[in-house]
Amino acid sequence: MDTVNPAQFVFASFVVLGLLGLLAVGLRYYSQKTLGTKIFSAKLFAAGQNKGRIAIIEIQHIDHKSKLLLIRRDEIEHLLLVGDGKTLVIESGIKHAS
Repeated sequence: MDTVNPAQFVFASFVVLGLLGLLAVGLRYYSQKTLGTKIFSAKLFAAGQNKGRIAIIEIQHIDHKSKLLLIRRDEIEHLLLVGDGKTLVIESGIKHAS
C-alpha cells in the first residue's frame, strides 16, 4: 500500500475545485441563455421589488423555446409571447387593479 503524497493531494484538490468552478460558470451562462433566467441570482422579479417604470410581473415557460411574459409599464400591463427570435403581443393595455 502506497503512502499519500501531500503535494499530489493538494494538486488533485485544486484540479477538482477548478472543474467545479468551470461547471458553475457554464451553468450560469447556459441557463441564462436558454431559460432566460439566472440560476445564481439573489434578486428575484416580483411586483413590489422594482422601483422603475417597467416590471416583469410573471414568466410562464410554454416549451423550451417559448414563454409568456406579463409586463407592467406605468400601471398598464402587456402580455407578450416570446420565442424563436420573435415577440408577439397577445394583449395590450390591461389595466392593473390596484
